Amino acid sequence: MNQQTKKPLIVSLDDDVQVLKALKADLRNRYKNDYRILATTSATEAIDAITELKNQGSEVALFISDQRMPEMLGVEFLEKALQVFPRAKRVLLTAYSDTDAAIKAINDIQLDYYLLKPWNPPEEKLYPVIDDILDDWLASFSPNFSGLRIVGYQFSPKTHAIKDFLAGNLFPYQFLNIENNEEAQLLAKNNNLSDKELPTVFFEDGSFLQNPDLTTIGEKLGLNIHATEELYDVIIIGAGPAGLAAAVYGGSEGLRTLLIDRKAPGGQAGTSSRIENYLGFPNGLSGQDLARRAITQATRFGIEFLSPQEVVDIMVKDNYKVITLSNGTSLKSKALVITTGVDYRKLNNTGVEELSGAGIYYGAATTEAHSCKNGEVYIVGGGNSAGQGAMYLSKFATNVFIVIRKESLQDTMSQYLIDQIDNTDNITLLSYTEIIEACGNGHLEKVVLLNNKTNSKETKEATAMFIFIGAKPYTAWTGTSLLKDEKGFLLTGRAVLDHQEGQKIWKQEKDPYLLETSIPGIFAAGDVRSGAMNRVASAVGEGAMAISFVHKFLAEN
Repeated sequence: MNQQTKKPLIVSLDDDVQVLKALKADLRNRYKNDYRILATTSATEAIDAITELKNQGSEVALFISDQRMPEMLGVEFLEKALQVFPRAKRVLLTAYSDTDAAIKAINDIQLDYYLLKPWNPPEEKLYPVIDDILDDWLASFSPNFSGLRIVGYQFSPKTHAIKDFLAGNLFPYQFLNIENNEEAQLLAKNNNLSDKELPTVFFEDGSFLQNPDLTTIGEKLGLNIHATEELYDVIIIGAGPAGLAAAVYGGSEGLRTLLIDRKAPGGQAGTSSRIENYLGFPNGLSGQDLARRAITQATRFGIEFLSPQEVVDIMVKDNYKVITLSNGTSLKSKALVITTGVDYRKLNNTGVEELSGAGIYYGAATTEAHSCKNGEVYIVGGGNSAGQGAMYLSKFATNVFIVIRKESLQDTMSQYLIDQIDNTDNITLLSYTEIIEACGNGHLEKVVLLNNKTNSKETKEATAMFIFIGAKPYTAWTGTSLLKDEKGFLLTGRAVLDHQEGQKIWKQEKDPYLLETSIPGIFAAGDVRSGAMNRVASAVGEGAMAISFVHKFLAEN
């Protein structure tokens, strides 16, 4: 993730207002271009402020504190400050009578300097000292990340879900592992965070959410989770390529359009590290980049986008389509387009469910790639998503193994990906193989491989496993109101009438439109539809086509 940085701070503290005013003025005259200057007369306020600064991801370069103060002695304050910013430099302001305390502090709190008052002229008695101290600090300074930070455990399903959500919504973040990261441990200590309160998300303003759900995070980040209208011309459910295309065309053609997604724009395609066969992008583009461009384009045309928000029910009332959201809210629309796409099928072998989110992931190659550095990674599946994931992970892992039950990838993966894999030294194809067991204490440590040709078993070390084993439609939430094929994909067009229940259900004089489901005015596009092509380009085309049928439906009704 890209880092965002702020100027480091010089914090000055003195209960004498006039002395503090003079010190602040001298510091600003010399250092304002490179440092932020914070000054206060209260030691208690200063302690609270630096804790807040730590939460914000700010860095303190230097503390300058008077020794004799009513709330606490300067040495005591610097000792407390050291616990929050251990790398900051420390200077004590003293009178001649306090030099013994200052000398003692050099040993007790590694005081960098004690400065006698008054320091006039500053060019001789202040700036040379501070310049030298700051130069020393800068020599080992590495700017802190000051955006979103997640403090939690690496092998935590909840932490993984938050990382995946932020990445999908294009929010830069930094993950701090509480087990081995000093910054994470300081944040937890300073804010009295227990294990039960992790993961905790720290925001740039210094606030934080303990063990939050995705909707709460989204609302805090300014994502829209509440609709502004009671009635729409069309509501699009699902923001994958088909839904995004439908939103662009719905908005551009003047329809009151609402797009809803339960997680982030892009859908399953949004997790692809590189799509190289999409028209118009000869160098390829990531799924996230495609989603970013599309949602920007759609919102420019005035559509509303609700995320993260989940639709849990559909009903028809007085010719209006009424949807119910997971928070209990109901919304009306004249037409619906369902573009909820597909989920990866679950691998039900021993140990997989217990370690999901803790070294075993469905998709999510880009989110967890850095945790695979110098590791042994297994990819389960032989489709394009698996190939794209393998290529991306090969940049981080020592070895990447693609596990397939068949002999080769020829029937399931595009040739351009097969060629790339063949030319990548640290990717190995394990043919006629399946992972029958995942092992580990709290996180994935080993996998048991079965060669289904020789019936031999082998146990191997494993850092991570990424599963891409085909797709199941995300349609269970629709209940029995819409006709589906035997695999759960939505039937549309002529396939509705060919279904054994189709003639009973469809009561219109005309046949269903090509993308129309068994309920008039409800359309399906993209991978969720029975007979779909399962390509990004075809999903985009169907999304655009669905809006054309919406126009025809609205004109007739």
